[in-house]
Amino acid sequence: MVERLSRYTLARALPRRCALPTSQAIQEMLAPYKERCHTITLDNGSEFALHLDFGAALQAQVYFAKPHSPWQRGLNENTNGLLRQYFPKGSNMQDLTEQEVQAAVDRLNHRPRKCLGWRTPHEVFFDLPMSELTL
Repeated sequence: MVERLSRYTLARALPRRCALPTSQAIQEMLAPYKERCHTITLDNGSEFALHLDFGAALQAQVYFAKPHSPWQRGLNENTNGLLRQYFPKGSNMQDLTEQEVQAAVDRLNHRPRKCLGWRTPHEVFFDLPMSELTL
């Protein structure tokens, strides 16, 4: 899950790509940010079959991108590419631990981005002042 303006990323390791664990994970990840979550855009995977449940629980509108139209989810595709730096294509995702996924997400959220004026997604999402880098 990627927040559009700040690029703040949330991710979780799931045992399998099925609707129930995906729905539960989305609800758990977004619950602390429920007041800020207005819309969710998804691809057409069967793992999102319970979209009505988590959409209602989060009081958010759920939208689906058109099939074979990755440009409608450009930020998500870009973030997937960034995550591939930590989990290269061909990696066995079933072997990933929650700690490994969280470590990669933490690195992404604390990585300065040119599009954010060299602020980090964490700083932008939580509206923190830019901190001075000391070596």
